[in-house]
Order: sequence, then C-alpha cells, then structure tokens
Amino acid sequence: MVARPMRGVDPSENDMSELREAALQSKAWPFEEARRVLKRYQKTPPEKGYVLFETGYGPSGLPHIGTFGEVLRTTMIRRAFEAISDIPTRMICFSDDLDGMRKVPGNVPDQEMLKEHLQKPLTSVPDPFGTHESFGAHNNAMLRRFLDTFGFEYDFYSATEFYKSGQFDEVLKRAVEKYDEVMKVMLKSLREERAATYSIFLPIHPETGRVLYVPMKEVNAKDYTITFDDEDGKEWTLPVTGGNVKLQWKPDFGARWAALGVDFEMYGKDHSTNTPIYDRICEILGQRKPEHFTYELFLDETGQKISKSSGNGISIDEWLSYASTESLSYFMYLKPKTAKRLYFDVIPKAVDEYHQQLRAYAGQDLKARLNNPIWHIHGGAVPVSTLVVPFAMLLNLASVASAHDKETLWGFIRRYVPEATPESHPDLDAAAGFAVKYYEDFVRPHRVYRAPSELERAALLELRDALAGYDGPVEDEALQSVVYAVGREKFDPLRAWFTALYEVLLGASQGPRFGGFIALYGVAETVALIDKALVGELT
Repeated sequence: MVARPMRGVDPSENDMSELREAALQSKAWPFEEARRVLKRYQKTPPEKGYVLFETGYGPSGLPHIGTFGEVLRTTMIRRAFEAISDIPTRMICFSDDLDGMRKVPGNVPDQEMLKEHLQKPLTSVPDPFGTHESFGAHNNAMLRRFLDTFGFEYDFYSATEFYKSGQFDEVLKRAVEKYDEVMKVMLKSLREERAATYSIFLPIHPETGRVLYVPMKEVNAKDYTITFDDEDGKEWTLPVTGGNVKLQWKPDFGARWAALGVDFEMYGKDHSTNTPIYDRICEILGQRKPEHFTYELFLDETGQKISKSSGNGISIDEWLSYASTESLSYFMYLKPKTAKRLYFDVIPKAVDEYHQQLRAYAGQDLKARLNNPIWHIHGGAVPVSTLVVPFAMLLNLASVASAHDKETLWGFIRRYVPEATPESHPDLDAAAGFAVKYYEDFVRPHRVYRAPSELERAALLELRDALAGYDGPVEDEALQSVVYAVGREKFDPLRAWFTALYEVLLGASQGPRFGGFIALYGVAETVALIDKALVGELT
C-alpha cells in the first residue's frame, strides 16, 4: 500500500454540492467514465461496500510505460468518481504472474538460463538480475516501484498468491460446474485446429512445474478435478483449487472480474475484440460484467506498438531522467482514444504544456478547472508553477551555451529573472538540470547548423546592427519587435525568417520566440552569436 494521493475539493472551492454538480456536467473524459460507473449503483449500493477499479499487468517482461498509463488513467477516473459519489472505492493492481513464460524477453540478461525455464510460471523462473526470488517477483517489484513514485493508492494482487491461497477457489469450482457453457463461449472464437485441443484449464505439472497446454480427458464437477495426459502420455488427475491449475488468459479475465466483483477495468485496443468473451464468462460465473474503457495503443518512434518483451519505446525511468512525473501524467491524460507516439521527442512539449495548464488553472472558474488536465493530475493539491522559463527555451539556451551543468544555465537565468533562485523556483531548477541532460543526449548529437543564404545574411546583419545599438528594455516583447521589424521587410511568409534564425543560429528546425531567447541569452551574447554564424564558425 502506498500513500493516498490528495483528493477531493480544490482548496479554493468550499461548496461540495457545487463541485459535484459541475462534475456531473463536465465533459472531461474521466468524469464521463465515472458517471457510467455510478449508473451501476443508482438503485442500490454495492453489496461489497465499495466500487472496485482494477488494472491488470502481465509481468512477462520489464514493465513499460503503457502499464503505468493504465494505472494513472484508472486513478483519474477513480478520483472523478469520488467527486460525484460518496460510495467508497478501491483499486487493485493485479499481476498475472502465474502465467507460463512463453518466450525469453530480449531486453534481460542471462538469456540461456531463462530458456531452461520456458513454460514455467513467471514466479517459478529464477530472476536473471539476481535480486529477487523469481523473475515474476522482480518485475512485480519494478512495477510497484514505478507506481509508488507517483503516489498511487492501490492494493497489489499476485495471481500466484491468489490461486495458491484459495481466494480463487470458489470461482474455479464454478468454472468446473459451468465448464461446457464457458467452453461454448471460447470455442466460438477459436480456429478449428485450436478448438480441437483447447481447454479453459491449464494444469501446472506436479513434477516439472511447467504450465501445460493439453486437452482435458475429464472435468469432474463432483470433486472439482481435471484429468489429462501430460506431454509424455502420463495421465494425471489434479484438483482445480489450491494453485494446481490456472485459467487460460481470456477465461481468466472474466473469472477474475467475477471473483473480485470488479466494477471497472480499462485496457488497450488490442483487447477490444475480446470484451464480449470476458463479459460473458464473468456473467456465466455469476457476476455482473464491469464497465470498460478501451484506450488506443502507444507507439514507438517508428510507429510500432511498444512491447514489454522487446523493450521498444521509452521507459518510465527514461522519461523521468529528462522531465518531471507531472509532465508524464499530463501526456497520459491527453486523448486516450488516440494512438500516440511515445518517444523522447514528445517530452519538451509535454513539459511546457503541463506548466501552461498549471498557470491557467489559478484563474479559471470551477467548470474550467474540472476540464483542465491539472485537476485530474493533482485533484485537490494543485501546486503553483515556478517554471518561468519554458523548457524549450532552456534547451536552446543549453545548446548555444554548450552547457554541461545546470549552473551554467542559472548564470543566464539570474540575469533574466533576478529574483529567481533554485530554492524559490524548484520547477525551474529541476527543468534546468533536465534540459542539460536532454541536450547532451538528444540535441547535441543531431544539431546541424547551416550557412545563411544571401537574403538571410543581409537580414542577420541588419538584426545584428539593430541589437548592437539597442538601448531599450531587455524584455521579451520589446526584443521580439526588433526581430519582427527586420523580418517583415525581407521575408514573405514571415515564418521563413524565424526558420532561418533557428537553423543558422541554433542548429535546429524549430525554436522559441526569438525575442524571449535574446532576453534570456543576452543582447550582447546574441550579437556575438550572429557574428559567429556570419563568419562560418557555427557550421
């Protein structure tokens, strides 16, 4: 269990009924989903005493950022539900760690050792990292560490413990009693060849410990046992209870919902065609199907689905090496029904947009606040942004200053914002450190300067002279006017002028408002930078 995130009414809103009324009308997607969950209990409250939100995790490989996103988004819906209802809530993060290891992930050590344990439950496979009692336990610990970083409140359930402790026994017995009915649902979805040997039950071999995909010779509802031949032709009879048998993954989905009384679960689009199967099995096993939310998948830089086993895309640790936890939460909030590239180049935009929304929040009315991602990220504990220099600007500053540490950037920042210190502006201090690391890893290796054209050279000379003789205020808008005045005379469209500034002076195809950059970097320093470009030192 981790610390409960701050929830409830924004400190500036004392009228709970006003909050609830606004939340019931809000078009923000977490509130829309929360209202669907609330409809389940319009007539009578849940017998179990709470509404249960669940997320599932397959620890076949190192946890990826999509898993985190699932927990975060479910938490946002849970938070929205608590704003519109007094019914208590719980959230379970369920790890399917009793699954057999079907293949060795490509991004872990000791591959040959792992091959010897194929088809064993993940909690029976030795940990290739040597830090935990099993590979499944290692991956579970990683997931929990990631989730704890963000302060989620959840109960962690291990499928291995759930099966072996007997918590799943009653539903497994029901599955035996309803075996033919559940099989009928499954067989409709299978090809003829697969259907011929399929069973919803996967026995765990008493001697080898491997998860077996074998047909059943008998499913006995009198003593709740299954009988089968193993791969060597030896007949076995095992009870379905006590962790001797697990369910195939599709039946396991519906059976887990039935066993726990799940009210809400979200999952990726790749599961959407199976939703009727999960639902029907849950109903056959005696429980009401939950509400669902299907989100679009995350893609890597090449447009491929990110995967635990291949380790493509960006990891949670990698994101947090370059930006704050809040920026990642903001990225996850946006358009969950739209497929999104999840790679390093989305980080700067997410950082700056998060702080834009955070600054806007303070001046918004209640309706606007509930539609702002900030409410869903922070709930009732909304901080004040101290990022007074955009992250994108800090990246450009790191580039032209060839900064190797954040103290170099602070030398410029103090002149631009004299009252700022690392202590008074922690967001800015953290962003300065992140900007230097991001610049070193992603900007500098790909930075390409070009020489100016004759037209651009003439414009740069004019800008250089204008800045050299400038005696006005060193402020963003005043300096932006100087830049505009030069560009308007020579460029149509005007954006060609700014593209030239970025490519010739910054070695990038995009950049900040150039007046703001000059104010931050310094007028004299910008004159010197233009001089270097004009004599070819930058290229």
